[in-house]
Amino acid sequence: MQALTIYLFAALFEISGCFAVWAWWRSGASGWWLVPGGAALAGFAMLLALSPAAFAGRAFAAYGGVYIAASLGWLWVVEGQRPDRFDAGGALVCLIGAALILWGPRG
Repeated sequence: MQALTIYLFAALFEISGCFAVWAWWRSGASGWWLVPGGAALAGFAMLLALSPAAFAGRAFAAYGGVYIAASLGWLWVVEGQRPDRFDAGGALVCLIGAALILWGPRG
């Protein structure tokens, strides 16, 4: 459960940081958006480093599934675009893959 909490917060930080760059680059928002965006991306990196996975590559791979699902939540909540059944199905497949990577038996 600790890993999931870390990954959810990391996703929030990464998505908000990337969204700040998107808003500046693609939507014409002020360059000041890059300041909190950069801070959010730094926070994302720090949070991801807290992952309980023994290896960075495994932590990053497992995080990818959570990031995909969280991105669709952002799409819905922040951007007002409801994910469709293909979005939901794809996110489910990714979360199952993330769970296998993070909690699969090693040995």
